[in-house]
Parts: sequence; structure tokens; C-alpha cells
Amino acid sequence: MAGENAWGIHLSFRAGARMSDASIPLPATGPEMSFLPNERIALFIDGPNLAATAKSLDFDIDFKLLLMLFRQRTQLLRAYYFTALTEDTERSIRPLLDWLEYNGFTVITKLLKECTDASGRRRIRGSMDVELAVQAMQLDDAVQHVVLFSGDGAFRCLAAALQGGGKRVSVVSTLNAHPPVVADELRRQADQFIDLAHLQNYISREAAEQ
Repeated sequence: MAGENAWGIHLSFRAGARMSDASIPLPATGPEMSFLPNERIALFIDGPNLAATAKSLDFDIDFKLLLMLFRQRTQLLRAYYFTALTEDTERSIRPLLDWLEYNGFTVITKLLKECTDASGRRRIRGSMDVELAVQAMQLDDAVQHVVLFSGDGAFRCLAAALQGGGKRVSVVSTLNAHPPVVADELRRQADQFIDLAHLQNYISREAAEQ
């Protein structure tokens, strides 16, 4: 099954099936990512931010390949996916969320709140920044390296706090969009910056179809 959800993220998968690490072969050489030997990592994915970043680079993410890349090239211990939902988007994104949960992700969601401003216009408010930060700060010592898929500058303080607790932090976003998607202060705070553009050949829908 293949589909595109409300955030513009593509996922190819077989409904009801758990992913096998051998289901799609990865290239022998991988993207430039630096992880220490035996370093256990956790992925923290800001869903809407990652979707916007991929869209700025004009490619669709295949989450099967993304998960395989980190399982095969690192000691992946945990993976989290965060997204806020509206009643309209919940239906379209549900197949993706179900697949992620079935294949090892912890999926954390909440419904956005709708309000009316002073001029009478309807507005939707809310994000998952607090939930992501709280979950990250609750990590135990089993995780030594956090990989944050977001360019949101609001996470600079989170990165600093994790580093103060002895963890390394990598940020995945891009400088190849115009303007750049990643906040400069977050990129500078990170121990490692991984440009999403450099992962494109490994995690894109086009890579899955080759």
C-alpha cells in the first residue's frame, strides 16, 4: 500500500505487515553520519516539521527506508514520532501512524484546539514541542545519543539540557532550502548536523522504487 498523508509524507508499506530489515537492500555505503561505537540512539521526529523540510527539498520520505537506515547503520534503541492532529487530518494520517506503531515507533499525538480571534476568524493553535521535550528529558541512561528530526529553534534549550545530562544530540534538517529550514541557533548547539538532503538517496520514495 502506498499513500500520502496530510503532511505530505509518503509511506510505502503492506497493510498489516511488520517490516523486515531485509525487505529492501540499502547501498553498501551510507550517508555521512557520525556515531560512536556501541552508542545507543533514540530518534525524535517532529512530524510536521520533517514533512515541511522534505517538501522544501522536493522529495517524499519513505519511513520504511528511514527506519532501516538507522537500524542498520546505528544501534537504534528507541524511535518516537510526534504530531498534532485535527479531526480532518487524523483520518488521512492514521495509516501512517498505525504503521509506525506496528513497526517499533512510539507515536505521540494530540488534537489541536480551534479558537476564534478578536476579529471573528477561526484559528487552530497547538504544537507538540512540550510533549517532545518532556519525553526527551525523561530518557534514561540507556540512550546516549538523541537524533532530533526538526529545525525548530525552540529546541535549542532542549538540546543544551540533554547535552548537560551527558547525551550527544544530532539535528536532522536542511540548509539546502531557500531560506534554510533549520534555525541557526539549533544547528550550532547540536553535536552533529545532518542535512536531510544528504539522506535523500537513502530514504526517499524514489530510492524505494529503484
